Amino acid sequence: MAGRRAALKAIDWAAFAERVSADQKPMFNALKSRSDGIAAKLASLPETAPGIDWAFYKTAVVNPSLVDEFEKKFKTLQIPQPADTETAKINAQEKETAKNAADFIQASKARIVKYEEELQELRNMIPFENMTYEDLPEKFRDPTLNPEKYPYWPYKLTSDL
Repeated sequence: MAGRRAALKAIDWAAFAERVSADQKPMFNALKSRSDGIAAKLASLPETAPGIDWAFYKTAVVNPSLVDEFEKKFKTLQIPQPADTETAKINAQEKETAKNAADFIQASKARIVKYEEELQELRNMIPFENMTYEDLPEKFRDPTLNPEKYPYWPYKLTSDL
């Protein structure tokens, strides 16, 4: 049982709590308290199950040969442990998720560089108040700002025509 306890992964509750949104805090606290309760109950159990006092049963049972037969059968009893088939799947899924997260971070860094360049262009351009009608379509790639196709957009005063 100690080997199984050591094999269990420890949960980093502080890191988990950082990722929980404010509206899900009560559910997180309930999960943590339940997990702590189960862990405390598991820790209170002994490492091995208490042994059977066969001598006591030989004196208490009318037919001691039955106790001998039960003792032999009990000692030869082998309970098969189920094979762990899910840990490999979980580890593979964890690796795939880590790879996807790394790819997303890389793509996000590329987007950040592109957005920084766009922001630098916006910072370096002529202030909007000082732009002329010719500067506007050059800076903003909007099809409605085409002076040949839409000569009155943005509108001009009739006295300017």
